[in-house]
Amino acid sequence: MKELIVDQNFVDCRLDVFVCEKESSLTRSYIKKLIEDGKITLNGKTVKAGYKLKLNDIVGYELPSAEKIDIQPENIPIKIIYEDSDLLVINKEQGMVVHPAGRLRTGTLVNALMFHIKDLSGINGKLRPGIVHRIDKDTSGLLVVAKNDFTHLKLQEQIQNKTCHRIYIAVCYGKFKDNEGIIQNYLARSKKNYEKYVVVPNNQGKLAITHYKVIAYNNGLSLVKFELKTGRTHQIRVHSSYLGHPIVGDKLYGSFEKSYNVKLNGQLLHAYKLVFNHPAKNIPMTFVCPLPNYFDEFLVQNNLKLSIGDLDEK
Repeated sequence: MKELIVDQNFVDCRLDVFVCEKESSLTRSYIKKLIEDGKITLNGKTVKAGYKLKLNDIVGYELPSAEKIDIQPENIPIKIIYEDSDLLVINKEQGMVVHPAGRLRTGTLVNALMFHIKDLSGINGKLRPGIVHRIDKDTSGLLVVAKNDFTHLKLQEQIQNKTCHRIYIAVCYGKFKDNEGIIQNYLARSKKNYEKYVVVPNNQGKLAITHYKVIAYNNGLSLVKFELKTGRTHQIRVHSSYLGHPIVGDKLYGSFEKSYNVKLNGQLLHAYKLVFNHPAKNIPMTFVCPLPNYFDEFLVQNNLKLSIGDLDEK
């Protein structure tokens, strides 16, 4: 247990700001959570993050240690787009699960990362080392992975503050009423089907915000750019279905599948672009990941043309 005595320089300072000054590797949002969880105390008692410190107050805390990882590394190939001492960016292929869950303990991206990468952040729990954000099993594209807790926390903070841009490309059924717009509602797990998420009243779910823009339309299909402003499970898939335009190949949320010349093993949804500020280097980082071959083939066969200008907009 660490104990810090408040001196004259920090009188009237907020508790969370004080700890943030003393533990520069932690973000303020993470410190607030520790205070809420009772992991940080003031004179042996729990208080709120905004408590104004007094002279000689004693701030006590013990930072949680990373949980021991109980899954095995596996020599599974992964496509690394970029790597340095703090993070890496990968292109996840369609069909790969990001992290173990339930009885699934093998074949995931985490198993592969543990084999190829020496150090991964431990702040997200024993089953998700390094995983800052996720994409679904049958969604392809860009993911950033953290190698240390400082990087992990800073990247999560950017996602929460909406300064990290995550842009996806999808093919949806039908013609959208509006060529661009914002979908904002609340999502929660379906009570009828545990695998699905549904739109619910605001007091029953979590806020979900998605921006969309139609890039092209042909013969009952729309090529759409989506940008996540929040990161709820299945968010784009739920939102596109909610508008009446489910993603082609999405068996969970789709409602009018039909056969195509290109074999589809999942939804035509690809994490195309990722923009964030490097936590350690403090420089902007932009990554673009081309569409998989099966996705390109589908577009060609259905005469849906990409506009690079539209894709490269934030």
